[in-house]
Amino acid sequence: QVQPVESGGGLVQAGGSLRLSCAASGRPFGSNAMGWFRQAPEKEREFVAALWWSDGASDYEDSVKGRFTISRDYAKNILYLQMNSLKPEDTAVYYCAQASVYRGTWTGDNWGQGTLVTVSS
Repeated sequence: QVQPVESGGGLVQAGGSLRLSCAASGRPFGSNAMGWFRQAPEKEREFVAALWWSDGASDYEDSVKGRFTISRDYAKNILYLQMNSLKPEDTAVYYCAQASVYRGTWTGDNWGQGTLVTVSS
């Protein structure tokens, strides 16, 4: 399996924006869907957004709908997460992973190392 590598995290003020990227050295991820997940301090990792690689269809966790946009560069095999109107509660380590859905619940596999997003109030 090709391990994804995330980048683009950082410190931003509330209301600001960041764009995360996920790549696998230019190689295909080898998955029908890719997703972003996050883990806040002392909390379990949770689903954020996912995208079907073939047609770009997407799904979002309710709290990020309208603020985050998942997209991909199909030719370059790069996954993105554009995050706008960030809130302190978005602070977490964000992970890219191969994603799958069962009965409406998204799970991830083959995790990257994560990138830290910190939103200050």
